[in-house]
Amino acid sequence: MKISPDPERMLVGLLRASHLMALEQVPGLVGEYAPSAGLTEVLIYLADLQHNVLRLLTGKGESVGKNACMEPCELRVDGTLAGRAFQEVRILIATGDGAAEAETDAGEGADGARRWWVPLLDGTERLGVLRVSAEAGAGERIQDNMRDLASLVALLVVDKRPCSDYYARLVRTRSMHVAAEMQWSLMPPLTFADHRVTIAAALEPAYQVGGDAFDYAIAGDVVHVGIFDAMGHDVSAGLSANLAVAACRNNRRQGADLAATSEAIEQILITEFGLATRFVTAILADLNTRTGMLSWVNRGHHPPVVIRGGRWATTLECRPAHPMGLDLGLEITTCREQLEPGDRVVFYSDGIIEARNATDQEFGLNRFVDFIIRRTADGLPAPETLRRLVRGVLDYHDGQLHDDATVLLVEWRGDSHKRLRL
Repeated sequence: MKISPDPERMLVGLLRASHLMALEQVPGLVGEYAPSAGLTEVLIYLADLQHNVLRLLTGKGESVGKNACMEPCELRVDGTLAGRAFQEVRILIATGDGAAEAETDAGEGADGARRWWVPLLDGTERLGVLRVSAEAGAGERIQDNMRDLASLVALLVVDKRPCSDYYARLVRTRSMHVAAEMQWSLMPPLTFADHRVTIAAALEPAYQVGGDAFDYAIAGDVVHVGIFDAMGHDVSAGLSANLAVAACRNNRRQGADLAATSEAIEQILITEFGLATRFVTAILADLNTRTGMLSWVNRGHHPPVVIRGGRWATTLECRPAHPMGLDLGLEITTCREQLEPGDRVVFYSDGIIEARNATDQEFGLNRFVDFIIRRTADGLPAPETLRRLVRGVLDYHDGQLHDDATVLLVEWRGDSHKRLRL
């Protein structure tokens, strides 16, 4: 006798087991509980640090490429159906197998399909995809069961990864420098969204980043954001950037305003490294998500750009003070700009626009902003826009960057933007 799918048993069983679970145990426990919801096979693929490939979470604690899996251990994000589901953040139904997979309409013929690719999301952070198989005629609720499972698996991965070296090894495709290890441990996730705001970031070279960093945090109606560029491209630069971000958070959380926070960062840099020994440029900004008022200070950094209505609306000019750590005595000016619903504010470091090609031509600010505008017009989610931007910058520079390149994009939805745009 056929047993009806019981998604509650699957979800409750996994949730109860999660309290005493390491990351390596997630695939096995998913395999144990998923059949109760009508899912005959579930494979978990996690995206690497640069979102170039999807790697199978085997649960064996082994590295990819050491006969750790029977199924494909690694799938490209570009050029595969799994990668397309990841990029576009939507469920795709596949027919065939392996390289012969082809998409079918997710709204038709689902009962006859045997394999789905389901995005794995924590909020709007794209973690990877699930490959889910089910028997033909599994029922109309089967895709809801897949979505529910993907949501819970994402929470389990996010919960277990901070204490898992297995996760760190799985999502890296090459060795990482010490400075980059420090930076990635410092910064928040690359994406965040709620009904008021979307934040997306990109950082390269991912395995060798030294002095660049970004930060953001939510406090009531206010979103705090910052982008930092420390002098140099080594461990000392990483230490400077880490100290700047920590000092920023410490003073911000004690209620200091933007100007006072930047002064406190400068003083801690001078105290630790000496006057004019190490310096950091930065933009520190606050966005009131209720009113759309953006306030910011510029400490020797490139001014942000506002994209409005599919075009470059304005550059946020504000009299810059000196880079933090030089103590030149320049006045710190707090500037303000009223945003409109749908505006995207783009912060960036010099490595983005100053990347040069083989003929010594810079990527440039115009090309940079135009790229974002064009990809936005294509309807791509903000994280995917930045992923493709980074690919474009790397291709322009023959795959090698000699300076850190960071982008931080903040989109304010306003009251008219009710639909969550990933």
